[in-house]
Amino acid sequence: MEICISIIVQHSLIIYSMLSKINPTTTQTWEKLTAHYQQIKDKKLTEFFDEDPLRFETFSQRFKNILIDFSKNQLGKDTMELFSRLFNECKISESIEHQFTGGKINRTENRAVLHTALRNISKSPIYLEGKNVMLSINEVWKQMEVFSNKIINGEHKGYTGKPISDIINVGIGGSDLGPQMVYEALKPYHQKRIKCHYVSNIDGAHMAETLKKVNPETCLFIIASKTFTTQETMTNANSARDWFLEKGGGINDISSHFVAVSTNSEKVVEFGIDPNNMFVFWDWVGGRYSLWSSIGLSLCCGLGFSSYWKLLEGAHEMDIHFRNESFENNIPLQMAAIGIWYTNFFEAESEAILPYDQNMHRFAAYFQQGNMESNGKSVDRNSKKVDYSTGPIIWGEPGTNGQHAFYQLIHQGTHTIPCDFIGFVNSHYQMGDHHPKLMANFFAQTEALMKGKSKIEAQSELEAMGKTSNEIKEILDFKVFEGSKPSTSILGEILDEKTLGSLIACYEHKIFAQGIVWNIYSYDQWGVELGKALANELVPMVKGKATSKGKDASTIGLLNAYLELSKSR
Repeated sequence: MEICISIIVQHSLIIYSMLSKINPTTTQTWEKLTAHYQQIKDKKLTEFFDEDPLRFETFSQRFKNILIDFSKNQLGKDTMELFSRLFNECKISESIEHQFTGGKINRTENRAVLHTALRNISKSPIYLEGKNVMLSINEVWKQMEVFSNKIINGEHKGYTGKPISDIINVGIGGSDLGPQMVYEALKPYHQKRIKCHYVSNIDGAHMAETLKKVNPETCLFIIASKTFTTQETMTNANSARDWFLEKGGGINDISSHFVAVSTNSEKVVEFGIDPNNMFVFWDWVGGRYSLWSSIGLSLCCGLGFSSYWKLLEGAHEMDIHFRNESFENNIPLQMAAIGIWYTNFFEAESEAILPYDQNMHRFAAYFQQGNMESNGKSVDRNSKKVDYSTGPIIWGEPGTNGQHAFYQLIHQGTHTIPCDFIGFVNSHYQMGDHHPKLMANFFAQTEALMKGKSKIEAQSELEAMGKTSNEIKEILDFKVFEGSKPSTSILGEILDEKTLGSLIACYEHKIFAQGIVWNIYSYDQWGVELGKALANELVPMVKGKATSKGKDASTIGLLNAYLELSKSR
């Protein structure tokens, strides 16, 4: 029965892959969007609200306890109707189904992309090459639950018989950014006895400073590397092992203080880790989507498995929404459309993610990787160089810190920068009137970006301040705000596990949908590989154990200067 189902699915996936290699700029709808842009580009956002008193209701969506307000974007009903047609022309529904059912949409690596299966808490079957992947996922879930419970209740002991108190997750990229971002965001849900630390940078400072904070008798290292060969991760892992042995641990004690999240059992055993403490994941799990896999083990230990499960539950609910809702009600698709609108028609080069929650201080950094590693591509799925913009630059910081850093450029600079403001009705921290003031700033910034300040308004303000006509003339132009700066507001009830899971999945699906429309492969990252290869080649040269023959003049000059200065030091 499984084989028959697989044949049917694979046959349909071949059809889908044939349908989805469409250059969006060649579609009829793209031409109409171009004309529509010319009609709408100079229209002020305030004019949209003047024309439609119900604009907020028209351009806002609700998902569970989250409200998404698109109304402060330069678009009308016609805009979204055209994008609905464009997405249909680009076969978005087929591509979504292709991904969810195990199609090998990562074509350059011939892999399926099934991170959605990792949060499929319904446990309904998902077939890949005739096998139900949920069976192995269920096994890993159980392994993670059992292990994390032993850590939390003190049953897992260190080599001196003391329970584990500190988890050090050693990884890089998706093996670090995802779990670290979630752990920071969910601080109110931390286990009281367990503290998690995250080490990623090959700079020795990162590992050295972290080791100062922990006791070798009570720390556990999670070595997170799919291949167990990643240079940065394994360098840090080897240093951690050396430190552990120097501090009194023995070779036989490594199995009590080191576990692995990997697919390479041979290398794991060679390192000294008990294969029973190896947590597997699969080649269809992309690094930047891997927090949903056993890469999330530190979260199970630091938050508790029940909290981790709620995170999966929130993401799964968003998966169902994305897969089943039509464009008119589909939040990730509408976010994708707005991003394409600004990137390709308004020629915006970046997007800012601005969470008004200090615990989300790593959220923008997480989606720098999620978006820029996915859609930072210049060759389409037909192996042709694109002649239109693809992935934008993603950046941001929490409010209100960002207001005193870079908001000036957003308000009065020369760039169009669409902004996502993320805030919450309730706070976990009851400190005076901090939260009302925080949210007042959230609402004020989106209003200021939309409305701006006219010359007449600025002049009236200066007159009310008692400025003379000459003083007003000298300063007036500097006090004018153009307005019509686009923003999307995302307002949740409170930052809890399910809400965070839904938000992460929403952004993931937005990125995927944009990749489909841009006709690029979002799930490979060949641009990362060249630097890795060259770094490995350069290591012996930097150590002074090989010549720099064959390198360019600049690299040779830098190497020589480095070696000369290192000797004088």
